[in-house]
Amino acid sequence: MIQNILILTLNDLAIALKNKTIYLILFIPFFVFLSLQLIDQESAGLQQVKIGLVKDQAYPTMIIEKIQASDKLFSILWLNDQAEGKKRLKEKKLDGILLATAEAAPGLKLIVLKKTSHATIATVESLSALQTAVEGKSKNWIADIQSLQDSGVQRQTLPTWILMLVLLVGFIIIPAQVAEEKEKKLLLGLLQTPINEFEWLLAKLLLGMILIHLAVIFLHLLGGFEVTNVLSYWAFISAGSFCFSSFGISLGFLCRNQASARSLGVFFYLPLLLPSALSDFSEKLTNFAPLLPSYQFYQPIKAILLEGSAISDFPLDLLYLIFVGVLTSLLSYQLIKKRWLM
Repeated sequence: MIQNILILTLNDLAIALKNKTIYLILFIPFFVFLSLQLIDQESAGLQQVKIGLVKDQAYPTMIIEKIQASDKLFSILWLNDQAEGKKRLKEKKLDGILLATAEAAPGLKLIVLKKTSHATIATVESLSALQTAVEGKSKNWIADIQSLQDSGVQRQTLPTWILMLVLLVGFIIIPAQVAEEKEKKLLLGLLQTPINEFEWLLAKLLLGMILIHLAVIFLHLLGGFEVTNVLSYWAFISAGSFCFSSFGISLGFLCRNQASARSLGVFFYLPLLLPSALSDFSEKLTNFAPLLPSYQFYQPIKAILLEGSAISDFPLDLLYLIFVGVLTSLLSYQLIKKRWLM
């Protein structure tokens, strides 16, 4: 009996090696390790913080003088008004805005984009370090912290869940279905009928887009989440669903069977998901993530849901998603014309 179990186990391991599942098992921990290395470490030291000061504010003189003198800790930008500062915050050109408080005791109010972001943590740590060096342990200079993204925790995480759903359909479901049709010769059979390559490709694109839209709608219905700029929101959902459905179809064509398609899909799923979803917690990821199409989808969706932004604020992101979708669709069309691995 033990011999039979060992033979079956070795056979399963050989199958896992053949269909690349074993590579997937090794890849996932390795990629998670790399992602953790890119997340800012606590021991990285204090970094220069970009602070905005509004010209018409009556700041405590001593505090502002100390901040301006600490040019290694702070980069100061004088703003005409709060509106300009909030715009620069949303564009990530500032880490925070300092305003004078209305209280009699000297203090400051800090306005940030998101309270849990690495930029906010760095700003508070730098101000606390400066205060400790100047006054020791006295009353905090920061009397209040206000976030532009003041929605609840559930809504704060909504953009990440939407990104996960979109990538799940695009890189797990669609590639496996395309590979299944190739593996079972269903696609070759369909192409012997009046259905041509373009029609089949368009049908698969529509399938992916419909599945993504249904998943997002169902999530909104379950959570009761409302959207202010509905047209902008669904425009980006449509662009993202087109981009990643097209991407997934091309991945399916590169594989001979379903197992390979699922493995390859995960190889793309994690690198597109983690850097974008974790970009708020790491300056390194913030610099790297914009190269990914998932980031060009995630950031506008997050801004529309949490900050009330509109499609006019992200024209290049929209064009980028459409460009990637068209490019991968052309690749899929060439592969289907060549009957790749069929």
